[in-house]
Amino acid sequence: MARRTADPEVALDLWAETFAQACTGRGSFRGTTPAEAAAWLNGIARRQLAQYYRRGRIEQRALRQLQLERPPATPEALADLERRAGLHDLRRELGPALAQLSPSVSSAVRLRVIDEPAYPDLAARLGISEPAARARVSRGLAALADLLDLPTTAKVMTS
Repeated sequence: MARRTADPEVALDLWAETFAQACTGRGSFRGTTPAEAAAWLNGIARRQLAQYYRRGRIEQRALRQLQLERPPATPEALADLERRAGLHDLRRELGPALAQLSPSVSSAVRLRVIDEPAYPDLAARLGISEPAARARVSRGLAALADLLDLPTTAKVMTS
């Protein structure tokens, strides 16, 4: 989760929700081996990550307004999570990988990921249609996943 979001705090939230969903749905688990249990849990985690990207920041803002935040993780826990996830290396590799994309695709990815505008706003900023903006971002994220040699699940999540 930390590598997929590049944010240890978000990763902790997503893992907590993953395990909450696993506990709630444990009656539906039909596997018998540890590998099947791991695959089941990873499937739940992938769905949580996809939902996180769909929900975006609006839901997180609402939770903050309702004061429903969990206590922040300690700096040591965050540093350990960043180290284990290899975020330093990933961040170091990201710039050269972005430079390998075409300027139009790189610009679309940078704007979408850094500024986080809605797609209609992104399209307006780029002077293109919304479907074209979505396509550029999708192509760019898929290319970055390949360039950064991210696992297959990350490539699926970018499309």
